[in-house]
Amino acid sequence: MGRDLVSSPYGRFFHLPRHLAAQGHQVQLLLLDYRHGAPVAHQAHGFDWLSVPFSPRHPLRYLHEIERTIRGGRPDCIVGLSDTYYGMLAVHFSRRHGCCSAIDAYDNYESYLPWCKPLHWRWRRALRRADLLTAAGPGLAALMSSGRPGRAAVVVPMAPDPIGFVPLDRAACRQRMGLPLQRKLVGYCGSMHRSRGVEVLFDAFACLQAGCPDAMLVHSGRTWRNVPLPDEVHSLGYIEDALMPVLLNCMDVLVVTNRRSAFGDYSYPVKLYEAMSCRVPVVATRTPATAWILGDASPHLVPPADPQALCAALEWALQQDAVDYGVLPDWDSSGRRLEQALLETLSRGA
Repeated sequence: MGRDLVSSPYGRFFHLPRHLAAQGHQVQLLLLDYRHGAPVAHQAHGFDWLSVPFSPRHPLRYLHEIERTIRGGRPDCIVGLSDTYYGMLAVHFSRRHGCCSAIDAYDNYESYLPWCKPLHWRWRRALRRADLLTAAGPGLAALMSSGRPGRAAVVVPMAPDPIGFVPLDRAACRQRMGLPLQRKLVGYCGSMHRSRGVEVLFDAFACLQAGCPDAMLVHSGRTWRNVPLPDEVHSLGYIEDALMPVLLNCMDVLVVTNRRSAFGDYSYPVKLYEAMSCRVPVVATRTPATAWILGDASPHLVPPADPQALCAALEWALQQDAVDYGVLPDWDSSGRRLEQALLETLSRGA
């Protein structure tokens, strides 16, 4: 995700281990540093951290650290988080040392490298062999559980980080972010990438401006060279994590676009959860994942690749006030799901 977990703990990779440690479980988090920084070994947030820098001269160092950590800690369960490689390593080392294995996923990782079939085969073998699978939503859970009859994955939803994603005063937030008070702000937070169907958003916004000339499209996040931004887009670039709740509360509506694809169908956008926690009206491309988050009959969903439908949904959303989305997941509720699944898996193997 482009963020350093040690210097800025965030998201699934931090809050799920944090919850387990808060419940009295002994937790060790072993990280691979792709940026070749200094090794890190400390205790923080109630559990042990070990970050191993990748070295082209010593490419097996991370594997040696896994082995050393397992021998020193004798874990009940090894959990692979974040990508295919860690899931495969979790299963490999758990079988080597006779302990439980679990794999957690928040995306369909096979969609990252669709051409790499040998990696997919090894990943699917690891999924079949793991004692427990957990996934960010039911569609991904079903995909991961293929080939495991009678052993379905457990859903552990995504959630906003507890850094202030609550309803805030819109005018005060706009003043802080230097955004106009009187315009209708349509927000898009995240990578401006063609794989997410942003050109549909551009066409829809041009349609929206024809009937709502004071509308303004505000973007935060990365832009790509092959995605020229229309003049109407006000891009803030990357903003500090602590300002994201403020930015979301500036918006009259937040848009989450995607395509129906091996990636989009299994993507559970955390920005959607963040905006919903702020009670900001949202409009999202209908995929199996977003339909599960918002409810299949939600008026906030629009068909993929349909700028006219997206324009109409934006016009509707701009007429809404704060939206009560009901009870939303947080990291503690997701942590409880993970803890229960781990305890049940360990009890079956006892």
